[in-house]
Amino acid sequence: MIRIAMWSGPRNISTAMMRAWESRADTFVIDEPFYAYYLSETNLDHPGKEKVISEGELDVGKISHGLTNEESSGCSIYYQKHITHHLLDSIDRSWMKSVKNCFLIRDPKDMILSYSKVHSDLNMHLLGIKEQNEIFDYVMDLTGEIPPVIDARDVLTNPRDLLRKFCDKIGVMFSEEMLSWPKGTRETDGNWGKYWYKNVVNSTGFNSYKPKTEKIPAKYEELYSECCLLYGKLYSLRIK
Repeated sequence: MIRIAMWSGPRNISTAMMRAWESRADTFVIDEPFYAYYLSETNLDHPGKEKVISEGELDVGKISHGLTNEESSGCSIYYQKHITHHLLDSIDRSWMKSVKNCFLIRDPKDMILSYSKVHSDLNMHLLGIKEQNEIFDYVMDLTGEIPPVIDARDVLTNPRDLLRKFCDKIGVMFSEEMLSWPKGTRETDGNWGKYWYKNVVNSTGFNSYKPKTEKIPAKYEELYSECCLLYGKLYSLRIK
């Protein structure tokens, strides 16, 4: 079985990407498996926090075991949607040796403009870009190879071409099933989906890329500059 761990920051196309993989007949998915543990440890005030924690798995050993051992009848691919800052230092990373660690990046300008509409005080941790770079370096040291990187804008500009190249990179056959899906929620969506997944729930495929024309708010200009340096490193290594 091929196990794909896709590491992304928030306010990316990570849920749409999960939809694309779940649309395949040979794939089952999991949505942010470390989220409940992350909230229980950080006590951050996220929408629906109490329910996420009470209904989620808090034993990271069980989570990690499932990520490397769980199977689903008739499926040969296990797609795992991960948010980078959920991987706290207290989580043993040995399980990561048994999965294909991949990275989904997004222009920090797009992330900041999107996230600032729902959060009034952004910081580097909330964007997860620093953590994404740290995980990338860890995986590169672990494997001795450059992990696969895809950029959200490239995916939205030409989903078929980019996903075909990505599938080829990780050793699976591309499927046209990845390009469309029916509207609605999924049983596999986290119970936080009602707060965050409105656009994806109403979608039937990847939306076309639309450049953001707004300016970065003045209070985030320094944050944006820091993010751009980190983003640029992974962007230069992306699949084109």
